Formats: sequence, C-alpha cells, structure tokens
Amino acid sequence: MKRLWVNVIPYSKDIAIAALESGAEALVLPDGGSATVRQFGKIKTVEKDGDIRPGVDVEFIDISSKADEDRAAAVPSEKTVVLRMLDWTIIPIENLLARRGRNLIVQVDNSEQAKLMVEILEKGVDGVLLNTTEVNEVKKCAEIIQAISEKIALVTATVTRTKQLGMGDRACLDTCTQMALGEGMLVGNTASGFFLVHSESIDNPYVASRPFRVNAGAVHAYTLTPGGKTKYLADLKAGDEVMLVDFKGNSQTAYLGRNKIEKRPMILVEAEAEGRQISLVLQNAETIRLVDPEGKAVSITTLEPGDKVLGRIEKAGRHFGMQVDETLVER
Repeated sequence: MKRLWVNVIPYSKDIAIAALESGAEALVLPDGGSATVRQFGKIKTVEKDGDIRPGVDVEFIDISSKADEDRAAAVPSEKTVVLRMLDWTIIPIENLLARRGRNLIVQVDNSEQAKLMVEILEKGVDGVLLNTTEVNEVKKCAEIIQAISEKIALVTATVTRTKQLGMGDRACLDTCTQMALGEGMLVGNTASGFFLVHSESIDNPYVASRPFRVNAGAVHAYTLTPGGKTKYLADLKAGDEVMLVDFKGNSQTAYLGRNKIEKRPMILVEAEAEGRQISLVLQNAETIRLVDPEGKAVSITTLEPGDKVLGRIEKAGRHFGMQVDETLVER
C-alpha cells in the first residue's frame, strides 16, 4: 500500500484535520507539535519527539546533484528517505528506485505530481509527502494514493475433484470494506496455490447478503495479504490488514473487523493450474462461492470436474509469512 505523508510546517489546523480525515499515514510537524494534532485523532507524527524521528527513522535529503543522489542511496534501506527535488527532475528518482528499491518517499506539491510518483517505472515510489496549503489538494492526493493497487496475476484453474468432509473449524472474515460482485480474497491450503473466494455479496432467499464478509475456509489455510505475504486464517484478528482482489486482478487493502471461527461441515476443492495443484477446505454450503474467469460467482456445491475458476500460483517456500527460496513439498 502506498504511503501518504502530509507536511504541516508551518502548522495549519485545517491541513492537519484534512490529512487525518483522508487517511494519511503521518504528519510532518514542527517540533513539539504531536500533542496538538492528537487532540483530533490518532496519527503518526514526524518530529523530534514524534513516532518517526528525523535523523533516526527518516532522512530528508534535498536532491540537486549526483552527489545528493549518492548520499540518498547510501542511507540504510530500513530507514525511510524523503527526497525533496529542488529542480524537480525525474531521473534521480528513477535511479534511486533502482538502487534502493524501498522506503523511498518523494515530496510533491500537488496531486498530479503525486500520481506521477506512485506510478513511475510501473512500480512507483513507496509514498509521497504532500506539501500544500489547500485542503482539497490533500483530499485529491489521498484519493489517488488509495486508488493505486497492487496488481495480482490470476490464473484459470480447472477443477479436478471435490470431496465432502466432516466437521471442522472455519474462519469467516468480516472486513471494514464492502466488496463488489467478482471480488473476494485469495485463500489456499498451501502457500503455492490460492483460489479466489468470493465475498458474501449475493442475496439469496434464506440469508441476507453480507458484502463485507468472506467465508474464507478452514483455520489452517493461508490467505495472501498486502506485500506478497501470507497469514494463517486462524491468526487473523481485528485491525489486521487483508487483501481484497477482484476477478481482473485489481487489489485493495482492507482492515479486519472480526474473525468468526465456528464448527461447520467442510468440503475439499481441488484444481489444477499451469501444471500445479491448488486445493482448499471450505465450509460445505451453497452460499460459499469461487469466481469464474468472467467474474461470476460459482457455488462450491455445484462444482464439477472440468469447471473453470480463478486462482493464483505462488512459490511455495514461506517463513513467518514471508516468501523464501527453499525446497518445500506441501500436500
């Protein structure tokens, strides 16, 4: 997820409140200003006594020469670098994206510059620091940042079999975001393959729709989360980040409001994609659905061998949710 910081030097109450209400990650403040903005809400602050400390957690570097670029490249990669482009040239930013790769923020003056920065070289910088006195510009910039999504490459999987199982613990994930038709979460028995499990955004005669919910599967299963990480369904809790994905591969970050784990009858679904097997244990109910290549929801109780559904293939090795290069067999 791209990061939005807003500069509030000199201090402006209106800009601080607009940034907070727009979902900005942090405010850059005059020293000692953290207590003032926290009267309005909880947000990270950048100042000497703030959550993010200049010179310790973040370096602000003015870029006007190759020597400045080299200085920025030399900052340890775990520390955030904020680039202030004195003559607003693109080449040093592209170079630093290639040399550092992460924790790179660029100061911008408006939403148009912000859009350019988060899309540059198709990857974009990690975020922007908006320097403006216009409240509407804060809101426009926030909309642009929030609209930039991680594109997920989906594959078409062919169902090979389903098998009715007995009782098990399944996780029902309720998010703080309403999902649309064709949208859900990527969930799999293993870290090498995931199904796109549809949200409960479809009405039926017996149960009202719950567009904020994905009945994701058994507690042991993985779900793919922002940044290419995975988490066990059993480990997810209120406030955790989850990734929502639609049938076109567009993704967005959502936040979990509740994880309901209950005993339910279960069913195993297996499929093949690109020579690899995907499987998932789900609750055995007609309201649980996967997604076909056209974006239509398909109930798991109607699945037959040969049916086509959407999935995702990954490298299998994981250590605490992070992808690692190792030999691993999961069955």
